[in-house]
Amino acid sequence: MFTFSRNSRSQLANWWWTVDKVLLTLITILILIGIFLNFSASPAVARRIGAESFHFVKRQLVFIPLAIGLMLYLSMQNLRFIRRTAIIGYVIAMILMVLTLFWGEETKGASRWIRVLGFSLQPSEFIKPTFAVVAAWLFDAQKKYQDIPGTLLSSILFALTITLLLLQPDIGMSFVVTVIWGFQLFLNGLSLILVGFAILAGILALIVAFFVFPHFHTRVMQFVASENEVSYQVKKAMEAFENGNLFGRGPGEGVVKLNIPDAHTDFIFAVAGEEFGLILCLILVGLFAAIVIRSMLISLKDNNLFIILSSAALSASFGLQGIINMASTLHLIPTKGMTLPFISYGGSSILATSLGIGMLLAITRKNVHAEDKDEAD
Repeated sequence: MFTFSRNSRSQLANWWWTVDKVLLTLITILILIGIFLNFSASPAVARRIGAESFHFVKRQLVFIPLAIGLMLYLSMQNLRFIRRTAIIGYVIAMILMVLTLFWGEETKGASRWIRVLGFSLQPSEFIKPTFAVVAAWLFDAQKKYQDIPGTLLSSILFALTITLLLLQPDIGMSFVVTVIWGFQLFLNGLSLILVGFAILAGILALIVAFFVFPHFHTRVMQFVASENEVSYQVKKAMEAFENGNLFGRGPGEGVVKLNIPDAHTDFIFAVAGEEFGLILCLILVGLFAAIVIRSMLISLKDNNLFIILSSAALSASFGLQGIINMASTLHLIPTKGMTLPFISYGGSSILATSLGIGMLLAITRKNVHAEDKDEAD
């Protein structure tokens, strides 16, 4: 482990002494587990589509250094830079989502992907972290400057974002963004009465979605159906967990992954369960929980509203996505095409996750708001 002198004034030394090393260690462990599981899960999928065995592994190994570099670079920045990055990122993601509606690649009845510079990109993945920071900035701006209608502006952006997500359609992402924004509203001082109305509105929205969006209707019906009528992937996922038992069959020894179409993406948690058993599954759950709790505890020690709202939303988004992926794989909720952060294969997923975690590491650094003031001075 390298060290720096506390007297050094370099940006790298300043980052080393201010970044939360526990949080950084937890994230590093999660990334390493993700690399390991991709080596195990993706070859079977690659062979099934006629590609070279390590096709997906090689592609993921291209994105991982980019993702780590992005995360570390952002983690060294001050709040002013993070706010600007989030605003620019949010605007670009929104533009790309509009373009996706017209020129997107349709998959399973939804247009969520668009070709950018030869790569397939899912713009909605980048909405989660950028919207969280932009909304936090608007809430904070209203507290500091009474003439800025931060809550109103945030509400307008939320409505625009949800509209674009539903037009794709992407019910799961809409749910995540709604929960993030609602959580920020609550932390910002929303009354419990309004919280109750918001929950009722959310339930009503899910009921409407059940009748309006056919794919959402199908997934809900499969979830409540009898065991013989659940989807093929869920059946295979549950079989994988049964085969894995407590300690698993061993690295590369899984057999159910040979028949799960999305074993390297949406159902990689099932591969972990079969080959490494309940032990690794609990380790993954513990890592996600530790990252969220650690981030929350750090942010709540601060009296800066922007830090509290943005870090709480970023960590909640990270944890919620993990919960949705693991719960749908375990057949605890209807299936949802949502990746497991830092674990599942996918360039958009790991880059967007690194964007969010990089901003989270920057926001939770010691005295990061002091650096922000120094630059302003």
